[in-house]
Amino acid sequence: MSRKQGIHFEISERKILLRFVDICVVILGLYILEYFVNYNYITIHLENTTYVIVLALYLTVFGTIFELYDLQKASKLDVVFKNIVLTTSTTVLFYLLTPIVTPYLPAQRLEIIYFYFVVILMLFLWRWTYIAFISAPRFYKKVLLVGEISNIENIIKPLNQSDPNYKIVGFINSEAEAESPIKFKGLKEFKSENLLQVIGEENISEILVASYNSETITPEVYHDLISLLDQGFSIREYTQVFEEITYRVPVQFVGKDFYKYFPFSRSNQNKLYLFFHRTFDILFSMIGLFIGVILLPFILLGNVIANKGPLFYKQERVGRNGQLFQILKLRSMIVNAENGRAKWAEKNDSRITKFGMFLRRSRIDEIPQFVNVLKGEMSIIGPRPERYFFVNELSRMIPFYETRHIVKPGLTGWAQVNTRYGSSVDDSLTKLQYDLYYIKHRSLFLDINIVVKTLSTILYYRGQ
Repeated sequence: MSRKQGIHFEISERKILLRFVDICVVILGLYILEYFVNYNYITIHLENTTYVIVLALYLTVFGTIFELYDLQKASKLDVVFKNIVLTTSTTVLFYLLTPIVTPYLPAQRLEIIYFYFVVILMLFLWRWTYIAFISAPRFYKKVLLVGEISNIENIIKPLNQSDPNYKIVGFINSEAEAESPIKFKGLKEFKSENLLQVIGEENISEILVASYNSETITPEVYHDLISLLDQGFSIREYTQVFEEITYRVPVQFVGKDFYKYFPFSRSNQNKLYLFFHRTFDILFSMIGLFIGVILLPFILLGNVIANKGPLFYKQERVGRNGQLFQILKLRSMIVNAENGRAKWAEKNDSRITKFGMFLRRSRIDEIPQFVNVLKGEMSIIGPRPERYFFVNELSRMIPFYETRHIVKPGLTGWAQVNTRYGSSVDDSLTKLQYDLYYIKHRSLFLDINIVVKTLSTILYYRGQ
C-alpha cells in the first residue's frame, strides 16, 4: 500500500499556532510602525522586554475571553473580525490604564491611535491567512471510521460539531453482513475488503475504531488493522478521540470496563491543590459578596419594580458525596413558580420575570451563593448542584450520573462555560460529559480556563 502523507494540524497545535502567531504579528506590526511614522509609545527594543511581555499576556487573556481561540469561530472571518476588535479594544484599554507595568502615555496622543489600528490590522491579516490556507480543506485531517453502523450518527455528529478540520470521509462496517443490513445515507460507505485501497485513494491520515464490542469486528478487518498498525499507521479508539476533541467524557459508550475511562485527576486528593483551591474560594467569595453589597440597592429597586415578592429564595440541592444543603439565590421567577412540583426550566420560560431574566443572564442571581462557598458547601468551580428530585430521576436514566458528586458543586464549571442551560435528559447527558471531563482532568490550568471562559459567558450575556 502506498499513500501520500497529508498535512494537518491537531487541535492543540492549531490553538498554540493561533496564540503564538497573534503575538508575533503584533510585535512585527509595532516594529514596522516605528520605521514609517513618528512613533515611540512601545518600541521593540531589549529595554522594553517587560512592556512587550505584558502586551502579549493581555492579548492572550482577552483573546481567550473574546473567543479568538475558539476553532469553530476562528474559521469564520466575520466572527473573527468582531472578536479581534473586541480583544484589541480591551487589550489597549487595559494597557493604557496600567502604566506601572506598561509605558507612560505618549505626549502625542495620535500614537495611541496608531498602536490600536496596527494591532487590529496585523491580527486581521494573519487570521485571514489562517482561514484561507491553514483552515482550508487541504489541511483537514481525513479520517476513516471503522465500527458498527447502528450508532454511526451519534458517533460522527459530536466530532463534526467540535472540530471543523476533523473530516470523517467515510466508514466501513466492521460487523459481519446481516440478512437485512442497516443503511446510513449521511456518510459514504466503503466495503471492508477495500480498506487498504481506500486509505491510499482517499489520503486517509487516521482510522477511528468505534466498536462497542471488539468481538464483532470481522477477521478480515481485524487483520488489515493489525497490518496497518505494524506499519506505524495511526489507529485510535473512539472514546479517546471524542474526549480529546470535544473535552467531554462519552459516558454513553462506557461499558462494564468503566474503570478504564475514569482515571480521575490526582488533584482531587492533592492536599496542596485543595488548600489553594479553598483559599481561592474564600478570597473570591469575599470579593463577590462585597460587589453584591454595592449592587444591592439597584437589585432591591429592580425587584420592587419588576420582580415583586421576596428578594431571596432557598432551595435544596445535592452536594459533595450526595449530601443535601440549602442553596441561596436571588429570586428570578414568579412566586410559587412550581406549585410544589419540580419542573425543568425552559428556554423563554414564562415563569421567569423580566428582571429575573436580567439577573440570570448577568449571573447576578448567583451572588448569594458565595455564602454557600464560604460555608464550604460549594466551591467557585465545580459541577453545578442539582435538585434531589432531578438527581434521582437522571441517575436512573444516565449511567454514572452520581459520579459528578465526588467533588464539591460550583458556582461555575466546565459544563456551564461550554454548553447552555440543560432542560432535558439529553442536555443533562451533555452536561455530565463535561462535568466528568473536569473531574478527570482537574488542575490549576483548567480552573483558570474556566474562570476566563466564565467572563466570556457573562460578557456575551449567555446566562440562563
